[in-house]
Amino acid sequence: MSVNSPLLDGNPSSTSTSITIDHPVSSNSSTGQGVVVGLPVRKIPGDYGLPFFGPLLDRLNFFYFEGQEKYFKSRIQKYESTVFRANMPPGPFISSDSKVVVLLDAKSFPILFDVTKVEKKDVFTGTYAPSTKLTGGYRVLSYLDPSEPNHSKLKQLMFNLIHTRSEFIIPEFRTTFGELFDTVDSDLAAKGKAQFDAPTGGPNEKACFSFLARSLFSINPADTELGSDGVALKILTWIFFNISPIVSVGLPFFIEDPLFHTFRLPPCMVNCNYQKLYDFFHANAGWILDEGEKMGIKRDEVCHNILFAVCFNAFSGMKIFFPKIIKWISLLDLKIQKQLIDEIRSAVKSSGGNVTMKAIEEMPLLKSVIYEILKDRTTCAIPVRQSQERFCDREP
Repeated sequence: MSVNSPLLDGNPSSTSTSITIDHPVSSNSSTGQGVVVGLPVRKIPGDYGLPFFGPLLDRLNFFYFEGQEKYFKSRIQKYESTVFRANMPPGPFISSDSKVVVLLDAKSFPILFDVTKVEKKDVFTGTYAPSTKLTGGYRVLSYLDPSEPNHSKLKQLMFNLIHTRSEFIIPEFRTTFGELFDTVDSDLAAKGKAQFDAPTGGPNEKACFSFLARSLFSINPADTELGSDGVALKILTWIFFNISPIVSVGLPFFIEDPLFHTFRLPPCMVNCNYQKLYDFFHANAGWILDEGEKMGIKRDEVCHNILFAVCFNAFSGMKIFFPKIIKWISLLDLKIQKQLIDEIRSAVKSSGGNVTMKAIEEMPLLKSVIYEILKDRTTCAIPVRQSQERFCDREP
């Protein structure tokens, strides 16, 4: 939703401001300057306020006084524009530059995916990057720009992992989450209630990690030194240390803001848990570590990247999305639920009673429902990029 770059309109001498614009300008080969054809250039509205105090006030508004949705909506109304300047958390003293240009419309947003116009280096978590001490001293794949040497190698390695293990994903999902729902059903029958999800790790979180370990590495965490009890808490604590500057845990602002949003939490507090996770992957992901070495990547760097991909990207995504999908499907109109049931049963029956990719492709209503849920409840609501060249916005 926002892109970080130097200030480029109106004051060429300024280099500390961040900017992204909704329309790229065409380049004039003789002058090197951008030329907009057909529409007049206008200044991007908004401001960043006074140094230090502007970013601090915007952070308080974003998290506490207005909230994320109102923070953006109020500025759209104020500036009468879906493209405007603002500060994004965390600001002082964690982020050295919180200035961005926010893009809030479908016409400007696609610029974020044009790697010839924007850079992805160290913007995975926004206007700051967590300490590499949280990832073994390496900048892992999510923080690399496509132009960096290891980006394509690591990306290909992740695709190789998924491709090689693709035949195990659906069977292990059915096994792991079948066990989870058997437990939920028995608890409901015996107690009238059942725990499914928990902020610090519940049955769903335990099942998510177990599924990932079984499907990708053919190992049940319960059979290893890591165990299955408490592993979700280890992962979630480590994830929180990565993203604490840009999330709210619901505490009063005068406690939460100085504690989590003003200074970085020391990585040494999660070193022990992280090492246990690292040891698990180092011991059980040997074949993919070997493949990474053959591609010219250090073995320990591959292991840290696998850990990040499984625990941060996959695990946290499943923890957030799986309960949301169940929740929103349960809230659908009963008629749509019945249509979903009929469609799924028919497709599975036509595949010999097995859930396969072919069967899933024959479930258009289910796919539509899932896509709508993911579109509305995305985990990456505020993607950030850094501009590589001069842009400007123009009058509609």
